[in-house]
Amino acid sequence: MSLSRRGLLAAGSAVGALAATAGAAPAAAAHQDRHRIRTGFERLAAGGYAALSGERVGVVTNPTGITRDVRHIVDVMHADDRVNLVAVFGPEHGFRGTAQAGGSEGRYDDPATGLPVYDTYLKSGQPLADIFTASGVDTVVFDIQDVGARFYTYIWTLFDCMQAAELAGKRFVVLDRPNPVTGRAALGPVLDKAFATFVGREPISQAHGMTVAELALLFNGEFLTRPVELETIAMTGWRRSDFYDGTGLPWVPPSPNMPTPETALVYSGTCLFEGTNLSEGRGTTRPFELLGAEGIGPAWADAANALGLPGVRFREAYFAPTFSKWQGKTIGGVQLHVHDRESYDPVRTGIGLLVTARRSWSGFAWRADNWIDKLTGSAKVRTLIDAGAGTDEVVGAWQDELAAFRAMRREYLRHR
Repeated sequence: MSLSRRGLLAAGSAVGALAATAGAAPAAAAHQDRHRIRTGFERLAAGGYAALSGERVGVVTNPTGITRDVRHIVDVMHADDRVNLVAVFGPEHGFRGTAQAGGSEGRYDDPATGLPVYDTYLKSGQPLADIFTASGVDTVVFDIQDVGARFYTYIWTLFDCMQAAELAGKRFVVLDRPNPVTGRAALGPVLDKAFATFVGREPISQAHGMTVAELALLFNGEFLTRPVELETIAMTGWRRSDFYDGTGLPWVPPSPNMPTPETALVYSGTCLFEGTNLSEGRGTTRPFELLGAEGIGPAWADAANALGLPGVRFREAYFAPTFSKWQGKTIGGVQLHVHDRESYDPVRTGIGLLVTARRSWSGFAWRADNWIDKLTGSAKVRTLIDAGAGTDEVVGAWQDELAAFRAMRREYLRHR
């Protein structure tokens, strides 16, 4: 990076720090409450990066690691002499977010900063520890926006990086961000360890209702055989009842098929359709809100609406995915319309849609690899639905394990 570019970024960083410390004083009173939240990074910067003083720092992040004025934290820290930033680590989809699901950007030097970018995707244990060692970092910082679902892989990138940092003898710092669908409750089945994969390493519920810093504390306290030297920098001002549009923070898609906070709202339920032969809406402008397959007519929407699921209605819909399942074909199905997100239960809704899809469409099938078992965390949901169980019976089957997880989770919650 040229000195002129570095100086320009440094000036922007100073302005951003002043904005973080001064708050929204010049803003209209109507906007003040929306700016009450200070993310973990905002608090780190406002404190002069004291938590990173004297350390060679590497950051695990993606396009969501941004400031309130939408500058990337890597650019901000690289331009600040108070931080010795020496490496970046990219997860699934990559540091700059160019890769689709199941892909990454590989190893390269970031054109904007010149920093080496290392690929963490599908790496864990000693191989990932070796990457941390080779990078020369003393401290690994994690700052990625999660969406609140067990099978969204960034929280397992967090877990794997914590484990690898301990193996490599590195400190680990987690910068907190909101759970965009609130942190009011944990919902859904809890993973059976026999079904552990990268979409679920440890026994947490399908919708965990935690922030990434809270999850890091839980991972360290319950699941890591040897805890890492961990520091979490929590947000201030975030309430567990807050949806993302109440935070005043900009939304950056955490992955290509998570375009809006509304996508995140339904995702922990409708992602289950990845385990079927139906489209989960990839290749449309409303992924996870549109579901369907060739040959489905209005019967499915009628059956789903007849369930009377709280907070949501279903519209008969027709669409043609541009990629993924049913690419280029006009297919039928449903679109979810959440009209009361306070009462909406995404996991119950996902189960209700699976039950009614199987009953109303003769072509329904699970993926041949039983991916549904990895997503739900056991074979229980699949076998119950195949046996003809209804929504209430399936949901009732996980209540004991969910109650146990909720009790464990309570110890690690840091926001009211």
